[in-house]
Amino acid sequence: MKVIGIIGWKNSGKTFIVSKIIKKLKSMNYKVASIKHAHHNFEIDHENTDSYIHRKAGSEQVIISSAKRWAKIIELKNSKEKTLKQLLEQLDKTDYVIVEGFKNENHPKIEILRVESKSYLYDKISNVVCLISDKKIDSNLPQFKKKEIDLIINFILNEI
Repeated sequence: MKVIGIIGWKNSGKTFIVSKIIKKLKSMNYKVASIKHAHHNFEIDHENTDSYIHRKAGSEQVIISSAKRWAKIIELKNSKEKTLKQLLEQLDKTDYVIVEGFKNENHPKIEILRVESKSYLYDKISNVVCLISDKKIDSNLPQFKKKEIDLIINFILNEI
């Protein structure tokens, strides 16, 4: 499995680019998985759903299952957050894993830059392999515009 990270500051368009990359790879018959890092408390089940009620009642592990999908929720309490490696081990066989966030982990990363941004990550993180921005950046890294999804995919397939 090949792991490709998408990093950038808040509201830079990471999720937009991730969704385009996933959609394009999937259309090319690749098996694609994704991992999204959240820096905050988040909910995937909501108040008044059965899984929410189970979890709030004290269940430390909740599995929601249907004919369409399943999800497992684990309450970490005060234990350490899982590393990217540990999360990757949870995935079934896949061709590509698109990782949004986890900027300090050791996998190739693509940085998304906002036009107005004056602060970049690629000059602080050694494994950024290309940049996506709608303005020209003074860097030797390959650069693509946000709308150049086919070129970005070719770069991923041939260089990562």
